[in-house]
Order: sequence, then C-alpha cells, then structure tokens
Amino acid sequence: MRSIIESLLFNRRVRDMTLLCLAAGTVALYVIQGGGGFPLDDSWIHQTYARNLAEYGEWSFIPGQPSGASTSPLYTLILAIGYVFHIPYEFWTHFIGALALAAAGMLGARLADDMMPAVTFGGWFVGLAVVTAWHLVWAAASGMETMLFCALILGLMLLGLKHNQTRRDGVWFGVVGALTVATRPEGALLVGMIGSLNLKQRNWVIGSAFGFGVAILPYLLLNLSLNGELVPNTSAAKQAQHAILLQEAFGVRVGWMIEPLLAGGQFTLIPGIVVFMWWARHKPRFWLPLLWALGLILLYAWRLPAAYQHGRYVIPALPGLIVIGVLGVLLTLKWTRDYLIGRVFVRSWALVTLVLFTYFGLILGVRIYQTDLGIINDEMVAQAKWIRDHLPPDELLAVHDIGAVGYFAPRPLLDIAGLITPEVIPLIGKPDALWAYIEASGAQYLMAFPDQIPNQNPDDPRLCFLHNSPGDGSTRVGGPKMTIYRLGGCD
Repeated sequence: MRSIIESLLFNRRVRDMTLLCLAAGTVALYVIQGGGGFPLDDSWIHQTYARNLAEYGEWSFIPGQPSGASTSPLYTLILAIGYVFHIPYEFWTHFIGALALAAAGMLGARLADDMMPAVTFGGWFVGLAVVTAWHLVWAAASGMETMLFCALILGLMLLGLKHNQTRRDGVWFGVVGALTVATRPEGALLVGMIGSLNLKQRNWVIGSAFGFGVAILPYLLLNLSLNGELVPNTSAAKQAQHAILLQEAFGVRVGWMIEPLLAGGQFTLIPGIVVFMWWARHKPRFWLPLLWALGLILLYAWRLPAAYQHGRYVIPALPGLIVIGVLGVLLTLKWTRDYLIGRVFVRSWALVTLVLFTYFGLILGVRIYQTDLGIINDEMVAQAKWIRDHLPPDELLAVHDIGAVGYFAPRPLLDIAGLITPEVIPLIGKPDALWAYIEASGAQYLMAFPDQIPNQNPDDPRLCFLHNSPGDGSTRVGGPKMTIYRLGGCD
C-alpha cells in the first residue's frame, strides 16, 4: 500500500489533476459565495471589448469607435471566444481563471522540481501553495488578466532556466514571451531578464528573437492602428491619474507596493526566501523569481505606485516568491531533521504557514472577495442598469469608471479617466480645464465618485443630483457613493 501511495505522489499526472481540481474548487468557492459578477470595474471593460469583437468584428469599447483601452489584448481575445460560441460569459471567464490558476500551480511545481529535485515532494507543496494563495484565487475569480499573466510568467521562468538550450527551445521561449507581453506589457521586463541570462547560448538567442518577433507582431500592429503607440494607451492614462503619488519619496512608494502582498500566508515564507537565496548564492539563474518580483515592484513604485485592490498590479510577483519561499521552508526542514530544537521550531513554522494559507485562502479571502464584489455590483453595475433604464441612449455621458456602463448601458461616453478618450489625458489633474472640456463636449450627464468630479466638489452648481444606488456595499467599509448627475444645474 505504501509503495502505491508513493508512486501516485511521484506521478506528475496525479499531481496535475489534484491541482486542477483544487484550483477549480477554490475559484468556484469564491464565485458562488460572491453571488455573481466581478470585483473590479476593469473586468467589465474586458467583457465589453470581447463582446464587441465577437459581435461586430472590431476592437472597440463603443461600437463603431475603435479604441485601445484593453490593457491585455490576448486576454480580451480569449474572452471573445466565449461570446463567439455563446458560452455564458461569467462561466467562461471564471473557467479561464480557474484554468490559469491550475496552470500556475502545475508550472510552479515543475519549476520547484527543476530547482530542487532532491527535496522530496517539493513540487507538491509548491503547487498546493500557489493554488490556495488567496491573492491568486482572488485574481483567478476577478475577471482580469492577472492570473493568466502569472501562469505565463512561471512558464517563461521554466523555459528560460534550462541549461544547454537549442534554437527550437529559443523559439518556444520567444513565442511564450510574446504572449506574456500581449497579456501585460511589463512582461517584457522578465523576457529581458531571462534573455540576459542566456546571451552565451547563441542558437537559443537566435531562436528566441525569431519566435518573439513573429509572435509579437500582431500585438504591435493592433496598438499602432488604435493609438499610434506600441503599447495600449491605458498606461499613459493610469500614470496621469496617479501622478500626484509620485510626489512621495521613492522608498515610501516601494513600501506601498509591498504592503498588500504581505497579507496572507506568504508573509511567513519570507525566512524561507532568505534560506533559498543563501542556498542559491552560487546559482545566479535561480535568483530569477526574486529578481522578477523586485523588478516588478520597483517598476510600479517608479511609474504607477497604485497599491489599491490588494496590490493587483504587483500580484504577479507572488507566484515566483511562493515557489522559492516554500522550497526554502522545505530545505530548512531537511537541514534540521537531526536536531530536536530545530526540528520542533521549523515544523511549527511550517504548520503556521499551512494554517495561514488555508485560513486566508478558504475563509478570509472569500470574505474579501464578497466585499469587493458588493462594491462593484452596488456602485457600478446597479448604476449602469439604472442609466440603461432611465437615460436616453443617445445623450452623452461623462463617466470615470466606464466598464459596467459600457457593458450594460452602451451609449456615447466621454471617459474622464482617459482610457477611451485619450484627449482627456493632458487635462487630468487640471480641474478647470477638464470641466471646460466636459462642457464643450456637450455631455448631458456625469457619473462619478466625489473624488472623481474634476474639482472634487459634489455641490458644484453645475451638478444636479439624479440617482444614488440603494446598495450599501461601499458605505459598509467607509467608501463613497457613486452618483449620477445632470449637467447644467437643477434650474
């Protein structure tokens, strides 16, 4: 019996199926407990682009107006497949998220096998940690590209860390690298890191350059045709919105980006990361997960230090850190097994880590997801449906959070966040100029939170209150109410 159990545990197919079932189960738990929808307004942007692509064959948020507000063209394209085949969009989106979470677990497990083949069941523990980390389950259930990006990041690491690679290996790496960049442009950072590690492998470099060049071409051409740039214009809009944050010291901004990543069982893996890095001190190729995490955090601290929504921009730093953190814990267990005090201490550390991953992954993370979902459903989705039912569909609406409105109440929009109205970007942070632009555009309505109104004044005489959502998802956590106004005053 023992030999049968051991053979099953060493069987990768058994491990992969276990991780797939666990990933599907955790995502289903979040989705069912959440009650439907997505916890971010940006998720509805992807849905709108995907639906329009399937129905009209065009890359647009507003039908007939091509635009580049989708940060992740590859993810939007995958979502569009569901609309083409008339698969219920929520099911398809969460199915893709669960698959991406499972793939990340499988790839993380293989990465662990390759890094430390002598650590028994290292791949199992890494895979289980990845698919139960609450940030990653949240990301998989969020309707965003984050989890797909995480899986591709681990895939790139797995492909790039091999020794003595062939030209064919390079082609595969190049293709996956291009897909990663087409999912999120910061993937280019990891592609460059891995490329620098393999510069001496000439055939690999030639193959990767060819594979990347061919696979990235459609992405570049799409962006050039939409906004004249090589990347989506969302980056410029987001940076303009958060420019005031850059006034803080760089060290403070780095702290902002790190803080939300520490909430969970991964906090207890920090000593494991230190142990792993000491073990890998003469193996610089194995530094890659930590270097990627640091590079991503520093990049966002430098250009876009927005740590809201659980640090969603830097969540892709976590999978690699979990891999080396878990391996560090297992390595410490191995080193201390012959010493009573060390054995007791390290096993207690490992037990605390297991308990925290379970608690955050299956209990607290679910509550957080429910809260986030309630805010979006109450303040964005409910308002969008009210607009659909009560406002003329041909009158211009100025709005900051465009996702749910674009999906449930398609109409002419003036995006005061600049995602689909790039002319607004130079006006962000200039309230008088933005007000003048809104008035000159002929907008009849405005939908915004108080701090999204150009002068952050809900009592501005140009605003006439029309509607607030009756939901309390936002106010229960001390947040504001999304409000719809008629422009031009109440007279």
